[in-house]
Amino acid sequence: MKILHTADWHLGHSFYEYDRKAEHLRFMAWLRDITVKSNADILLIAGDIFDSPNPSAESQKLYYSFLRDITNENPNLRIIIIAGNHDSAARLEAPNPLLENMNVTVRGIVKRTVDGDIDYDDLIVPLNIGGYCLTVPYLRHGDFPATESYSASIKAMYDNLLEKVHDKAVPVIAMGHLQATGSEISENDRSERTIIGGLECVSPEAFSDGITYTALGHLHRGQKVSGRENVRYSGTPIPMSFAEKNNKHGIVLIGITEDEKNTATARTGKYKINIERIEYDGCVKLISIPKEPAPLSDVLNEISSLPDGDITDMSPFVEIKVLITEPEPSMRHQIENALAGKSVRQARITAIMKENEKERKTLSIDELCETNPMDIAEDIFERQYGGEKMPEAMKKLLHEVIQEVQV
Repeated sequence: MKILHTADWHLGHSFYEYDRKAEHLRFMAWLRDITVKSNADILLIAGDIFDSPNPSAESQKLYYSFLRDITNENPNLRIIIIAGNHDSAARLEAPNPLLENMNVTVRGIVKRTVDGDIDYDDLIVPLNIGGYCLTVPYLRHGDFPATESYSASIKAMYDNLLEKVHDKAVPVIAMGHLQATGSEISENDRSERTIIGGLECVSPEAFSDGITYTALGHLHRGQKVSGRENVRYSGTPIPMSFAEKNNKHGIVLIGITEDEKNTATARTGKYKINIERIEYDGCVKLISIPKEPAPLSDVLNEISSLPDGDITDMSPFVEIKVLITEPEPSMRHQIENALAGKSVRQARITAIMKENEKERKTLSIDELCETNPMDIAEDIFERQYGGEKMPEAMKKLLHEVIQEVQV
């Protein structure tokens, strides 16, 4: 059995107003080629197909064209897809009557039986080459068994599913879209949307030793979880933010065999599992100039060394970080003039004030009580994200929360 694991495509994603369709098309063509070359039996897509629950018609066309093309090229390929937190579960499931004729299975909604219990059988998908897939989409409150904690509830969900698998002697693959403890997120990356305080982190113990391989989505960095070879995030096919510029992108190829002569990197029961990370090198590069904030003169000098040429859909995205001591009205104009004729796409220009120009002090309890919470939040946000202002929508939500707490 050969399985490909991918996730977090975020079709329709806009990068500082730049459309990323060409990048996604390039990745999809590469994935179709890998599917043929590896002779894969199953393709798993572990959530966040789209960047928005209400994707554009163009994004949906991209998705369905991919499914049509890859199934035409690989008639025996089984595709299993789960919804992520960015997806609309109902929208993703709606075409199931048509997709099932193409050997494509989508699970987004946790259904209920007539008695009101979780319909576990709907989430257990038999594999035509032997084995089962536990297709658990992104779980919202009410989708899982009620226990003492979120993590325990998710564990109960997978344990109950595994218990219902009738044939205990075949491989069992699990899918999930969640944040597991012991995994790494990209520093200062808001696109992964981690829960404050890690309240909805799931212990890797939720995935029993009876599960042959667990294919996860949600975190954008490809990685194993808590050192477990057979519990993995595939990561995104392309970077979603500058915080991800150093991530390695790609997919995971899993080979499951009973042949005792094969070398195994992980083992569940009588099955050996060979896991190979296949890197994708077709990403558009993300460049930070300079690597650390510097005065405008140094920044302009570094820009001058960038290659000249036309801008294409493979031209790197560039962010500029300028260290300032006072307002510089002509800064943006000078930078944009310096970038003219360079084969890069300007994403953002950030001005960062020198820390020693406004020395920060430790506040006393009394001083802290007298400080506006919104001012603290905005200050922390700017320091955390390199001088970037807090979005108005976030400020509005924070203001509502502060008002509610102060009532």
